[in-house]
Amino acid sequence: MITRQIQSDIEQALTHFPAVAILGPRQVGKTTLARVIANQLETNAVFLDLERSADLAKLADPELFLEAHQDRLVVLDEIQRRPDLFPALRVLIDHKRKNGRFLILGSASPELLRQSNETLAGRICYRELPPFSLSEVTRQKNTAAIQNRLWLRGGFPESYLADSDEAAFRWLDAFLGTFLTRDIPTLGSRIPAEQLRRFLTMVAHYHGQLWNGSPIASSLGVSAPVTRTYLDLLEECFILRSIQPWVPNLKKRVMKSPKVYIRDSGLLHHLLGLETRDALLGHPQAGASWEGFVVEQIIRQAPSGTSFYFTGYAVDSTCHNIL
Repeated sequence: MITRQIQSDIEQALTHFPAVAILGPRQVGKTTLARVIANQLETNAVFLDLERSADLAKLADPELFLEAHQDRLVVLDEIQRRPDLFPALRVLIDHKRKNGRFLILGSASPELLRQSNETLAGRICYRELPPFSLSEVTRQKNTAAIQNRLWLRGGFPESYLADSDEAAFRWLDAFLGTFLTRDIPTLGSRIPAEQLRRFLTMVAHYHGQLWNGSPIASSLGVSAPVTRTYLDLLEECFILRSIQPWVPNLKKRVMKSPKVYIRDSGLLHHLLGLETRDALLGHPQAGASWEGFVVEQIIRQAPSGTSFYFTGYAVDSTCHNIL
């Protein structure tokens, strides 16, 4: 099993906060990591998957059920399905202030972040679990083959660990379909799945470039502000990343265009139809793909709370608390 870089960070956070949230896209390994942490802490944890009707039934009266397990770590998986649980968690935390009570797992959701910020301020710590990083997969053996594999297939565990490149890209295709048709609607979005797929495919061809929504909007038959809402939604779902330019004047910085990347290189290659290393190296987007891959590796090694900006062709990092 590949040890996740943020495991120790989450274990430490559980000793300082009543609730810790692990956020990230689906199938990135949040549940697996939660089980590893529970075993590492030697706790008889209670796992509740909020996509299972049986587990949802247990939370018909959440305060009653969760209070009965106040001395155990409670793991709530896919919490975005029940954002109404946050007020109950606040009541339970305030009734018995104890660190390490709740480990909350969630795919990105604007509603999830809004609800938890309103009700659990000062009681919760957020940590993001991204796909595999280069430092994680090369911890025991660092070879060019491993690096090339991660770049081509991306870091989603099912893709990276697949038996072949063909199997990896079949999985990525299924993942993208499920994400667009099932996950996005649960966030309250009414954007048609095919429209978002076309948008993502277009973004793949502009990967690593300054954001310009006009040509994409024209192709999709919508306005430029609408494409910006698509971009914001997919950023909140950890699929896209925008990096702002470094300008000393904050007002000017806000007005300038960011660089936009598809965060997982395997997903980028799937959208571009580049499913072999030879196809990738012979494509005009190979350089932009490598740039995005390197940017992601740098960001994943940075301390939590670091903000990133680009200057010219480089990406610089500056700690948020210094700005």
